[in-house]
Amino acid sequence: MGHDISGYNKAGEEIAYARFSMGNYNATILYNLLDANNYYAGVSGSGGSSTFSIQQIEKALNAFKQFYKKSDSLPWDQKQILNFIQNCLATAKMEGGVRIYFG
Repeated sequence: MGHDISGYNKAGEEIAYARFSMGNYNATILYNLLDANNYYAGVSGSGGSSTFSIQQIEKALNAFKQFYKKSDSLPWDQKQILNFIQNCLATAKMEGGVRIYFG
């Protein structure tokens, strides 16, 4: 059990991945940043997915930057969250959106 959250481009290729064990509270940070709490199922994701717009991913990145002011000294899980959001944003900017799966 755990949270496997993946971002996909329009071709169905995985462009971002974040993994959290079932007891890792950092998973909830990513769900909150993406405003995707309806996909949180406790010990794992719900198995659902949704397409996120550029604006939604930019909002998540801005919220992350507000919460974590010093991005150069982040713990591993926060770096994982930042990389996930940045990769999703890059794809969203190129393709107009990004599909995120919450497993």
